[in-house]
Amino acid sequence: MSSFLFSPGLILIFGAALVPVLPLVLRRAYLLLLPVICFWYILGLNPGDVQTFEFMGYQLEPLRVDKLALVWGYVFSLAAFLGVLFAIHQDDRVQDVSALVYAGSGISAVFAGDLISLFVFWELTAISSVFLIWASRTEASYRAGVRYLIIQIGSGVILLAGILFWFADTGSLAFGDIGIETLAGKLIFIAFGIKCAFPLLHNWLQDSYPQATPTGTVILSAFTTKLAVYALARGYAGTEVLIYIGATMTAFPIFFAVIENNLRKVLAYSLNNQLGFMVVGIGIGTPLALDGTAAHAFCHILYKALLFMSMGAVLHRTGTTKASELGGLYKSMPFTATFCTIGAMSISAFPLFSGFVSKSMILTAAAGDGYWGVWAVLVFASAGVMEHSGIKIPYFAFFAHDSGKRPKEAPFNMLLAMGITAFLCIAIGVYPAPLYAILPYPVDFVPYTTAHVITQLQLLMFSVLAFIVLIKTGLYPEEKPSTNLDFDWLYRRLLPKFLRGSGQKIAVADQHIRSQLLLIVSRVMQTSERWSGFNGTLARSSTVGSMASYAVGLLAVFLVLYFIA
Repeated sequence: MSSFLFSPGLILIFGAALVPVLPLVLRRAYLLLLPVICFWYILGLNPGDVQTFEFMGYQLEPLRVDKLALVWGYVFSLAAFLGVLFAIHQDDRVQDVSALVYAGSGISAVFAGDLISLFVFWELTAISSVFLIWASRTEASYRAGVRYLIIQIGSGVILLAGILFWFADTGSLAFGDIGIETLAGKLIFIAFGIKCAFPLLHNWLQDSYPQATPTGTVILSAFTTKLAVYALARGYAGTEVLIYIGATMTAFPIFFAVIENNLRKVLAYSLNNQLGFMVVGIGIGTPLALDGTAAHAFCHILYKALLFMSMGAVLHRTGTTKASELGGLYKSMPFTATFCTIGAMSISAFPLFSGFVSKSMILTAAAGDGYWGVWAVLVFASAGVMEHSGIKIPYFAFFAHDSGKRPKEAPFNMLLAMGITAFLCIAIGVYPAPLYAILPYPVDFVPYTTAHVITQLQLLMFSVLAFIVLIKTGLYPEEKPSTNLDFDWLYRRLLPKFLRGSGQKIAVADQHIRSQLLLIVSRVMQTSERWSGFNGTLARSSTVGSMASYAVGLLAVFLVLYFIA
């Protein structure tokens, strides 16, 4: 064990402080160097390494190293490097700083061994990442960023409440198995679920990611949701309800992605779909399922980044990612089209591509534990992925009808980042042993069996056939400018309308109540004026005899009341 240990994410967080003062050329080299140093430092960590200290009487553990944390640490630092390389052509200090802090916070959260450290970096990921959305500098991105920030900070508030209840119940802040049996466990589960984009809690993802910059979306796709997957794997492995939540996540985005015109939003729905596979693996909770979850998170970060890179390059050159405005771009952007196709084949789990060697582990675990209904949903979702990400993204962006656009090929740094990522997608698919070697549990799974390969190829080929038939018969939903309604319509449109309507009714009721109160006050004042005013009854002069009569009468009343009592 090293004598001096610290959380590797701090390299990026504190390193970001120098970015604003460096000149452009030096800044670019520095931005690339920081993730490399972070990755190199993580390679030197060993399971069992810890860093602890006492703060205000609480024992904190900002560094806790085990094989589960290392998987995420490796891929997060790799994603940070690829994201920086993809964005290195731009001169935007705000994005550069926020990307480093965001990536560093995600890495630090992964290595946090206590819930307080997790909360601090959990919130820092939310605050730093929103600037990647606002960096688009449009009204739509500003509003989406505000909604994103509210939801992410809300997740943190719920997490903090859960932590406080957990500490009150157990007296411990250690981040380990939590479960949903207690109120604290339920609150923390909801906080993780928000960041993981559970069903009905998912729309922040489709709302915000497509509004980020072409480069910002690549960074965003890697960290927030996968950090939530890690947190669920750490705290809720084997929680059965996650199996059914995950199965739902894999299925419902397919229908939205098919009819969506904005291709970056299609990828956001696809991201939700892929998270579902990981959540199912966590819910099953066996070593094979958890290995499948970790492997799929690793592969997903790479191929999803590659797809967002390709669409980012298209947006950078054409100014749009709407399918109705694209097509024929392969003629002037052949390398981007090729890399996009590799990403599409990876996410579709074609044999010899990375998605195949990870997704098959989760499917095998589901079948092996007897969850045949869930397995059938996952198979259906796999076919859906092939349609909306494996075919739709490259087809409508680069082929399909010719839009007449002939933009330049993507900048060299973008092509280099896509090339490295595409190489990794193929390398992992062809030779998965290095990936399997770093997984939390020993792996004896063999992906390339005759049954696995033939079954997957049959599924994929029938998906392709179905797509061709739908296109040729005109039954495939037409790509046209549109706005698809999702669950967020309830709080973005219906709730404000309800509040406005309720406000009008409340205003009418308020005016009525005010008028009645004023009427009552007026009558009281009139009565007081009649009895006690300048010319009122009680203000008039009376003779001594009349006053004596009044006094005798009051005395008689008091005497009667006294004897009755």
